[in-house]
Amino acid sequence: MATQLKPGIECSKEEWQARLDLAACYRIFDHLGWSESIYNHISLKVPGEEDTFLINPFGLLYSEVTASNLVKIDVEGNNVGGSPYMVNKAGFTQHAYFHKHLGERAQAICHVHTTATMAVASHKDGLLPTNFYACNFQGRIGYHDFEGITVRPEEGERLVENLGDHTILMLRNHGPVVMDKTIQGMFVKMWALQRACEIQVATLSMGNPAVVPQEVVDVHQRDLSVMAGQGGAGIFDFEAWKRKVDRVDDSWRQ
Repeated sequence: MATQLKPGIECSKEEWQARLDLAACYRIFDHLGWSESIYNHISLKVPGEEDTFLINPFGLLYSEVTASNLVKIDVEGNNVGGSPYMVNKAGFTQHAYFHKHLGERAQAICHVHTTATMAVASHKDGLLPTNFYACNFQGRIGYHDFEGITVRPEEGERLVENLGDHTILMLRNHGPVVMDKTIQGMFVKMWALQRACEIQVATLSMGNPAVVPQEVVDVHQRDLSVMAGQGGAGIFDFEAWKRKVDRVDDSWRQ
């Protein structure tokens, strides 16, 4: 059964569920203080379709994003969903390249400018193994040197090359790109990365951090993979935060 977005425009039930999840994610990010005025992006591939994804309308705050006003575009930048809104080119260029070339590991993607993650991205050594959360990501992050605003298509190839086989790319002097095969997995990964960066900024402000040895990091990551299955790869986290934003304002469901 199709869901009507507005008169004359319908979508499948699978797309509508994706719209609900993505709209909720925008509200959760906003609630957690991860939004950046009308900028930055979270995108989600449309289930069952080739090379189409959903992204925020340019000009709206995250608190204004709803399931029905998300913009559906293809990887060439064409509005294929009948939305009256435009899309920020800086978001399209980066996200489209990842969605097009990375397959399953880039079904859901976010890019943020939080103070803590930008600070770590601007540190010459990046994320250091100095706290519990940071140990999650050692050896699992790519780094890409700053080239200015990401609006030029030719940068996409370098972004993918620097990402390697990881799912987090730190844009130096800029901020992180976090991706996953599910929006729930992307969210919990972003949450842990944000905590890692917040704690690193606080720790370095005191000087002389205690660095976790690589052999301990290895054990931590081994055991973390066991614990991840218990949490449903972010499903429990995401559903809990959806309940939270519902209590604050459930207009994202519209």
